Amino acid sequence: MLGLVRKRNRHGTGASRARTALAAGAAALATALVTATAPLALAAEEHSEQWLTGYWHNFDNGSTVLTLADVPSEYNLVAVAFADNHPTLDGGITFDLAVGELDGYTEEGFRSDVAAIQAEGRKVVLSVGGELGHVSVANAAQARNFADTAHALMLEYGFDGIDIDLEHGIDAQYMEAALRDLSADAGPDLIITMAPQTIDFQYETAPYYELASNIGDILTIVNMQYYNSGTMLGCDDQVYAQGTPDFVAALACIQLEMGLSPGQVGLGLPAVPSAAGGGYMPPSEIVAALDCLEAGTNCGSFTPETPYGPIGGVMTWSVNWDATNGYAFADALSARLGSGPTDPPTDGPTGEPTQEPTGPPADCASPAWSSTTVYTGGDTVSHEGAEYRAKWWTRGEEPGTTGQWGVWETLGTC
Repeated sequence: MLGLVRKRNRHGTGASRARTALAAGAAALATALVTATAPLALAAEEHSEQWLTGYWHNFDNGSTVLTLADVPSEYNLVAVAFADNHPTLDGGITFDLAVGELDGYTEEGFRSDVAAIQAEGRKVVLSVGGELGHVSVANAAQARNFADTAHALMLEYGFDGIDIDLEHGIDAQYMEAALRDLSADAGPDLIITMAPQTIDFQYETAPYYELASNIGDILTIVNMQYYNSGTMLGCDDQVYAQGTPDFVAALACIQLEMGLSPGQVGLGLPAVPSAAGGGYMPPSEIVAALDCLEAGTNCGSFTPETPYGPIGGVMTWSVNWDATNGYAFADALSARLGSGPTDPPTDGPTGEPTQEPTGPPADCASPAWSSTTVYTGGDTVSHEGAEYRAKWWTRGEEPGTTGQWGVWETLGTC
């Protein structure tokens, strides 16, 4: 996933490569991306629930080691990272559970956990690629081998589908052929997801752009990696810097205007700052980007001409990194996806107060909140006349803005 502290530390920084490629594609974007193409026949329309996708590590990169049974139920789509090159079939893939790195997690336990997740109505897919993955599908034989081996792994482990996270280039023609062959083999319930880098959608002739356009009828969701990206052009031809709601909303607009349905567009962000080289956003800012895209509220300098309604969901690298922060990402984003856009502020009070003040506020005893300070569970702060206690690790999330399910618990006025 473009430069995360290795998606085994998989995901390098990627920014310089992205900027080089951007120079070649920016001119094409200026005239092409703002015009929507003809509507596609969309597989996502059959799935009304929004996805909260989390990648699960089949390796130990120093974040934390988990079994699939440890993945919180908030993640209704789990991407197992990663498949490897098949040793004998060119273009094919294989999967080997890293038993040694995963504290003795067994094949039997893994298969049982896949089935248990699915019994809850959630899905599990096998991700192909990452920073170190170099699966090549560039001819008809490789496409057939990819489809055959992917289908065999689905049958062996019970996977619901495949995630394409190839970060070293793809051939749109033959990857489409491989995925259509896999769709024919697996049937209509197949889940196909993609995790392209932002540069991959900066011009219409980019292979990932072409692939998404061409497989709209069988594509489940595109979870763009909005991190390790540097600056990019939004759908309005303006330049945006990563790590802001404007960046996410303006770049997601590219996919929303190219002919994908809103249900096929997801927002990919790192769970914690340590999970990426750049582009981390506090959950409250991801919520703002969702609100802007879906309802036209909480927008910054970029506002869509027409809100798109519910989009496909949110993805994170990764469940394991989220575990280091008490699953704050899963808690905040699942609550937002379940509740819908935040109501816009009103011009005045909406009714009488339900309770009279009990007395004048006392002086604030806790130190003032700082946007640059790291707080951990139990830390207290004061902010705008109230005191708050952190439920878990946080940095940059403003007290009073995270809601009842967010990181800050209100202690009272002061």
